[in-house]
Amino acid sequence: MTDHPISAPGAGIGRSLRVGLLVRRMMGTAGPVLAVVAGLLAIWYLAAIPMNAAQSVTDAERAGAAFDVSAAERRDMGGLSLVALAPGTALAGAYGQERPRLPAPHQVAGEMWASTFALGADCGPAERERDRLELFGRTWAVHEDCLAPVTSRRSLILHAGLTLAPTLLGFAIGSLLGVALAVGIVHSRVMDLSVMPWAIASQTIPILAIAPMIIVVMNSVGIQGLLPKAIISAYLSFFPVVVGMAKGLRAPSAADLDLMRTWGASGARILWHLRLPASAPYLFASLKIGVAAALVGAIVAELPTGAVRGLGARLLAGSYYGQTIQIWSALFAAAIAAALLVAAIGGIERGVLGRMGLRR
Repeated sequence: MTDHPISAPGAGIGRSLRVGLLVRRMMGTAGPVLAVVAGLLAIWYLAAIPMNAAQSVTDAERAGAAFDVSAAERRDMGGLSLVALAPGTALAGAYGQERPRLPAPHQVAGEMWASTFALGADCGPAERERDRLELFGRTWAVHEDCLAPVTSRRSLILHAGLTLAPTLLGFAIGSLLGVALAVGIVHSRVMDLSVMPWAIASQTIPILAIAPMIIVVMNSVGIQGLLPKAIISAYLSFFPVVVGMAKGLRAPSAADLDLMRTWGASGARILWHLRLPASAPYLFASLKIGVAAALVGAIVAELPTGAVRGLGARLLAGSYYGQTIQIWSALFAAAIAAALLVAAIGGIERGVLGRMGLRR
């Protein structure tokens, strides 16, 4: 049995009280978040009624319902006016449409479940035509109606994985480039005056305008596939790393720098032992922004390439065929992927800063 000093945190309380304090702390953190989520869901459900009112009224009229306003007059009416015209019809048909303007939360959740966990539930005969899928450098032969969740072309896991590959590669390239530029900017007055303005100016160019140009130029020299998407991701992710890292490298005070010079430390030793440790909190904050920006870049990069797989391709296919539920499920899949990436960096940050004694 290990004896804890009386001054140690929580040494004077029992195990049950510690559990109670932990639960109370978690509820204090989760309570406001759950309240905000509940409020957003309520607003979402309410907004779906007027947004889908036109189709609800049209479907009811096709089913035999009669309205005082003709179809031609209803075309000029807004969603709220249609709800006022037929509130019961608008409410009854708002949450069950196949292609709604604004899908309800449960429809999006159902689509995400069906395209993530429920695939392969209905398997056809073994003699059905087989489908081929290229994944991780191999060609997989799978039954058309018996696709495993990861290998199905409807699988959000597959699409997210194919989008994460250029995201992570571009994030690595952008982060290394950002750190290198930040070190140069801090140590060179010329780079500070020349590189930083161009880095800022580069972010004023809309990514939707530059992404097709990068794809076309790289295709013209025979570079296709993963690398062009990764370069677009790196283009978006390097800037926050440059700014944050440069701020962190300049965080040490003048007294600390003078003390290191008094001890005869070289510029490289000052960088390694003073500037880099001081920049760690700034670096991790920038990396969280950069990895989210890299995911956005990878999704945007899939749009002009005509990709058939990936979250960007999923969004594009949904817009082509009016599958709004598919579009929203892909958006939420992208948001979940970004949250997981940021959480992973946050976990690394806690470990690194904890070992450095900088945990807050």
